[in-house]
Amino acid sequence: MLLPLAAVIFGFAVLIWSADRFIYGAAALSRNLGVAPLVIGLTVVGFGTSAPELLVSAFAAAQGNPGLAVGNAVGSNIANIALILGITALISPLMVSSRILRREMPLLLAVMAFAGLLLWDGHLGRLDGALLLLALAGVMAWIIHTGLRGRSDATDPMGAEFDAEIPREVPTPRALAWLVLGLVLLLLSARVLVWGAVNVAEVLGVSDLIIGLTVIAIGTSLPELAASLVAARHGEPDIAIGNVVGSNIFNLLGVLAFPGLLYPAAFPPEVLTRDFPVMAGLTLLFLVMAFRLRRPGRIGRPGGALLLMCFVGYLVWLGYSM
Repeated sequence: MLLPLAAVIFGFAVLIWSADRFIYGAAALSRNLGVAPLVIGLTVVGFGTSAPELLVSAFAAAQGNPGLAVGNAVGSNIANIALILGITALISPLMVSSRILRREMPLLLAVMAFAGLLLWDGHLGRLDGALLLLALAGVMAWIIHTGLRGRSDATDPMGAEFDAEIPREVPTPRALAWLVLGLVLLLLSARVLVWGAVNVAEVLGVSDLIIGLTVIAIGTSLPELAASLVAARHGEPDIAIGNVVGSNIFNLLGVLAFPGLLYPAAFPPEVLTRDFPVMAGLTLLFLVMAFRLRRPGRIGRPGGALLLMCFVGYLVWLGYSM
């Protein structure tokens, strides 16, 4: 038990640090190549925070643990909304002013509905994985197009927020070095983390799905938590919320695709009867608070407290389900 537990702790620590270095190097390199800050923020930074979930799910699926892989994807989305936005809103109420972000929110609903349809039969196969990746490519193209349009819109606050946060004056060799080092350590730490988590689950007699929904999901969501807290502290609420929206889209299309591609199999039925409905309900609650057609949305401290209470209630439900 001691060695697997140490592997989980060590894997999380290296995973979080290497994800930060990977995003830093990728963002700095993209700026040096002349990519617009808004495009970098919507793609490299937004989806880069989901790199831990992607690699952990890929390794879990490759080792024949689809429950852990699917649980990580769905559980990370639950943690992103209920835990991360809940904590961030409690510390600093979040205003949604960006028109670009308000266009991404309905897209999250559409992506969630599409993923739910593919999961409806209780089996995640290679065709499902291929369709999810194809949808991800389409979403990426749409987001890049939106970012390029938004580059000329100086009134949208998200562009200015990303411009202030993306690293400047980082030499290209140094940016490339951080990018490569971050990627290598991400791969190694994800492998160590999955090995430790599977062995801990076996020792405790807990299912891979529960481990994926709780320990792994919360741990791999820590980069999003750090990014959202920093953005909120700097007075950049659109980035804080945009990180969560972008990460959840990527989790549903990119992270969820790998179990189907690498280990086609049926997944635990609790995903459809318990976890996916919780994720869908939290997503709708988040959008009700944050989305307004003609005026800025707002997630205040009461909303943050409500989201955190939902997360605690979900964990209690999981505890009774064990």
